[in-house]
Amino acid sequence: MIRYALTRLALLVVGLFVASALIFVTLRVLPGDVAQLIGGVTATPEQVAAIREELGLNVPLTAQYAAWAGGILRGDLGHSMLTGSPVAAEIAEKSAVTLPLGLLSLTIALLFSIPLGVVSAMRRGRAGGTALSVSAQVLAAVPVVWAGMMLVIAFALWLHWLPAQGFPRTGWQQPATALRSLLLPALTIGIIEGAVLLRFVRSATLQAVGQDFVRTAAAKGLTRTQALVRHGLPNVGLSVITVLGLQVAGIIVGAVVIEQLFGLPGVGRMLVADVGNRDLPKVQSELLVLTGFVLVVGFVVDLAHRAIDPRLRQTEAES
Repeated sequence: MIRYALTRLALLVVGLFVASALIFVTLRVLPGDVAQLIGGVTATPEQVAAIREELGLNVPLTAQYAAWAGGILRGDLGHSMLTGSPVAAEIAEKSAVTLPLGLLSLTIALLFSIPLGVVSAMRRGRAGGTALSVSAQVLAAVPVVWAGMMLVIAFALWLHWLPAQGFPRTGWQQPATALRSLLLPALTIGIIEGAVLLRFVRSATLQAVGQDFVRTAAAKGLTRTQALVRHGLPNVGLSVITVLGLQVAGIIVGAVVIEQLFGLPGVGRMLVADVGNRDLPKVQSELLVLTGFVLVVGFVVDLAHRAIDPRLRQTEAES
C-alpha cells in the first residue's frame, strides 16, 4: 500500500507539473496585449513598453514560467496584473462560495442517484425501471444552463420558494440566507451529474446481480433483494468510489457556468471575468488550483479504492 501511495503521489506531482506548463503556454497564445489593456486606448507605445517591463512581460517565456513555478513552490500564487492583490487571498475568499456549492451538488447527486440507480436495475424490464433509465439518459443530455433556467422559473418565479440570483454580501455570517442562495445552483448541478451517476450505478448493480456470489446467496434462501443488499451493494459502492473523481471534475465545470447564471461570487465567475480582462497571473493560478483539486481528488479516490477493496490489496501482495 505504501509503495502504491508513493507511486501515485509521484504521478500526481508529474501531473501538476505538466498541467502548469500546458496552462502557461496555452494562455500565452491567446490574442490581446495585457500591457495595452492596462494602459488603455490612449497609452503611447512608450507607456505600453514601460508597463510590459514593469510586469515582466518582456523577459523570455521560460523565465516567466520559472518565476511563476518558483513562487508556487513557495506557496505564492502571484498577484493580479490589474489590481495588484494577492491571487491566493482572492481564491480563498471565492472558495467560500464554490466549495460549499460543490459539496452540496455532490451530496444531492449521491442522494438520489444511488437509490434510484439500484431501483432501476432491480426493476429492469418493468415500467418503473424503464422510466428511470430513460429519464436519466434525458437529464444527462440536458445543458446545465437550460436546466438552471427551468429551475429558476419553477422555484423562483412561480413558487417563490428560493432566490433566483445573488449571494449575501456578509457571506456565511448569514448561514440560512447563504444556504438558500446555493440550493438552486446546487440542485441544477446535482441533477445533471446525478443522472450520469445513476446510469453508472444501474450498470454496476446489474453486473453485481449477475455475480456468482449473489446467485449463491439467493440459492441459500435469500431473496434477490436481500442477496443484493448483503453481498452486491458493497461492490457497487466500490464502483461508485471509482467514478467520484470524474464527478468532481464535472461539478467544477458546471460551477463555472452556474456561478455566472446565478450571480454567485465564486471561483468560476472570477475565472471568467479574469479571462476577459486578460489577467494572466490570476487566470493561470486559478486554473492550476482547479486542476490540482481534481488531481488530488483522483489521488484520494485511488487510495481509498485500494484500501477498501481486498482484491487489490491481495494483488499487490502477490506481486
